[in-house]
Amino acid sequence: MQTEQLIGLVRNALEDVKGRDIEVIDVRGKSSITDFMMIATGTSKRHVVSLAQSVSDKVKEAGVEPMGSEGQTDGDWVLVDLGELVVHVMMPDARSYYDLERLWQFDPLEDEESSEANVSGLS
Repeated sequence: MQTEQLIGLVRNALEDVKGRDIEVIDVRGKSSITDFMMIATGTSKRHVVSLAQSVSDKVKEAGVEPMGSEGQTDGDWVLVDLGELVVHVMMPDARSYYDLERLWQFDPLEDEESSEANVSGLS
C-alpha cells in the first residue's frame, strides 16, 4: 500500500470514530524513524483507546500489520506504529503539553542557516 493510501485509510478510521483535530506532519529528513506522523485528539481515555483500535483494525483489514502499539492501558496517549506512518492519538492535555506539531514542524536546513548566520555575525 502506498503511503498516501495509508494516510487516507488512517484518517478515515479516525474520522469514523469521531477523532478530532487530525493533522499529518511530514517528517522526512527530520526523523529516521518514520516519514509521516498523524496526530488526533480523543475526548476521553476510552475514546483515545478506541480511536487507536479503529486504526489498527482498519489497516489490518487492508493487509497492513502494525509494527507496534503503546499506551492502550493508560489512554492519555496511544501510539500506533505503521512504519512510514506513526499515529499519535492523545487526550487534549497531553497533546497541548507535548505539542508534537511545533516540535516536528522545524526545518533543519533553516535552523542550520540561522546558526551559521549567528556564528558569522560573531566574527
